[in-house]
Amino acid sequence: MSDVTPQEHELPDIISVDDHVMEPKTLWQEQLPPSMRDKGPRVSTEKVRLEFSGGHYGFERGVEDGEWCDVWLFEDLATPTGLLHGPAGVPKKEQRNVPAVYEDLRPGTYDQAARLEDMTLNHVQAAINYPNIFPRFAGQGFAERNDKALALACLEIYNDWMIDDWCGGAGKGRLIPLTLVPLWDPQLAAEEVRRCAAKGSHAIAFSENPSKLGFATLYSGEWDVLWQACQDTETTVSMHIGSSSAMPTTSPDAPLATSMSLYAHNAQASLADWIFSKTLTRFPKLKIAYAESQAGWMPFQLERMDAVWRDGVGGVEFPIAPSEQVRGRVWSCVFDDLTGLKNRHEMGTEMILFETDFPHSDGTFPHSRKVAHELFSQAGMNAEECRMVLRTNAINCYGLERFGLTE
Repeated sequence: MSDVTPQEHELPDIISVDDHVMEPKTLWQEQLPPSMRDKGPRVSTEKVRLEFSGGHYGFERGVEDGEWCDVWLFEDLATPTGLLHGPAGVPKKEQRNVPAVYEDLRPGTYDQAARLEDMTLNHVQAAINYPNIFPRFAGQGFAERNDKALALACLEIYNDWMIDDWCGGAGKGRLIPLTLVPLWDPQLAAEEVRRCAAKGSHAIAFSENPSKLGFATLYSGEWDVLWQACQDTETTVSMHIGSSSAMPTTSPDAPLATSMSLYAHNAQASLADWIFSKTLTRFPKLKIAYAESQAGWMPFQLERMDAVWRDGVGGVEFPIAPSEQVRGRVWSCVFDDLTGLKNRHEMGTEMILFETDFPHSDGTFPHSRKVAHELFSQAGMNAEECRMVLRTNAINCYGLERFGLTE
């Protein structure tokens, strides 16, 4: 096989492991029991003002000179919709942290038929979709509510919609289900994994650091019942940056740019937890993946963990080196990480996934194939390596042959 990078038009269709979908505005008001609807998720269209400070977003409601916004209300929670939830198709210079209603955004952010059209336009055959607004990337929006019976009912409704509706019908085989688990109860989480696997979902969203959410650490062993369920059902554990509800920053007055440039730190710390908690040792068939993490950090992190393990410092012992535990079981993903691709042989090219991050501001729609080609060319990747990163690795990571996807 030639070592030359294929031309852009010769690249295969993409399987994106990290896209997002806007939650349906009327879903819970239609499906919750009447007794739960008043506190359940619903949308109020109001005038608001958004702000960003100290690494966190904030907003003010009832602002006369504010802008119209679809505000999600859920028990004690109020979360605004913003342009940055779905700026796909908007020129980069016009993407700002301003309020929005769904109709301000591209229909493909929330409508299945429009999404499939956008995927075809962007040379994407299949995609995994994380939540986008109030559930947040690991379902924290459900876990933080006081009424856990309501929270569980809402989470189950979301998962059924994800599997049966968003990923069903015309989307079957193109939209790949990613379900949420009740983070507040590992046993309930395990039961939801088994329930959703029986319905055809074999991937869950989990937090990169549950301790920061106030839940058990990976070191506690309390999550083992969940990992056993994932291993038994061949369910992949996916962790998106920010799924600990804490993005890296340096100071209260640091701009958003500081946080955005540091975001891979969370994945780096998370992998250390998975290794040194011995979770990967206890569950040798479990597979995990990081979304929007990039990959350039991984060779150094593996080298450092191997050194700590080899030197016997830190009070943790296990028989297999961290780098060997990771191979074939832990995937990272890229969308603009040239350093990671240039160092692909250090971590294994087969362990790198690709994402388009539709419809977010970091996303590459509608030029994802062009961006991929530029990266692959600069990294000197051949046709086989390009195919691996764009699709083969995702099929192996998530068992996508179950959805009729082939290399």
